[in-house]
Amino acid sequence: MRSDDILASIGNTPLVGLPAMSPRPEVRLWAKLEGQNPTGSMKDRIALRMITEAERDGSLTPDRVVLEPTSGNTGISLAMICKRKAYRLVCVMPANVSSERRQLLDMYGVEMVFSDATKGSNGAIALAQEMSAADSKYFMPFQYGNQANPDAHYHGTAAEIIADLPDVDAFVAGLGTGGTLMGCGRRIKEHNPSAKIVAAEPEYGELVYGLRNLDEGFIPPIIDLAVLDRKIKVGTRQALATTRELLEKEGIFAGISSGAALAVAQRFARDADARNVVVLLPDGGWKYLSTGAYAGDFDAAVARLEGILWA
Repeated sequence: MRSDDILASIGNTPLVGLPAMSPRPEVRLWAKLEGQNPTGSMKDRIALRMITEAERDGSLTPDRVVLEPTSGNTGISLAMICKRKAYRLVCVMPANVSSERRQLLDMYGVEMVFSDATKGSNGAIALAQEMSAADSKYFMPFQYGNQANPDAHYHGTAAEIIADLPDVDAFVAGLGTGGTLMGCGRRIKEHNPSAKIVAAEPEYGELVYGLRNLDEGFIPPIIDLAVLDRKIKVGTRQALATTRELLEKEGIFAGISSGAALAVAQRFARDADARNVVVLLPDGGWKYLSTGAYAGDFDAAVARLEGILWA
């Protein structure tokens, strides 16, 4: 496929069957491989739309500095887009993000500000909001409250799923900013009103990278719970076990939140009427290698993950 530049190559990711992962022979699981985007995650979609919408409405001009709180993937996506469009970018992140994320942002020339690790992504959000309020030079896309986030999935991700699999009757994704579930959920329900939209939500107090439990103090403004048919809890052990199983059985090297979403899709598929269940795998595993999650003793890997930012 030919693209005029790197930004034009965002999206149109593969939808692949997972025949070895289905809990019942009459149910097909399908994975939307968002790790095939240019910087390796679905966040390329929302970062591009947030920036282009801001340029269109005049809120982002060449003299302003893009500022965003992020645990990694959105910052990396913004870094690529801001590099291509010649904007200065500052990312606010908890101090315990993985080393791959720091290295990638550093290579893109991003300025990093670190918030208290113990406060997780909520602490990064609070610090970025303080910085934005104190200095008008900053433009903060704010993925948690920006309508361009779900719109990117409504017009992009979901439209691709429907084109590739018109018989989709369930969609499963991790609950993070809520953009994926809101955008894909609305579009898929318009296509098939009986389709079920299922959120993978971390167990209360457990950390699963890129996901959040809504009972822990912050509900992203873009989330409309009425779009969801079910929320199914998943923990770190289950997420890691399924991530490893996906690599072993299907040869797919995915991130930890992909394992969380797939584990929930499998649980949903055990007793659901749905026959074609699409699960969104938000990124590949390359940015997680330093965690030691993919090989070696399982309990030791879980223990390491519990000390790293997963929200």
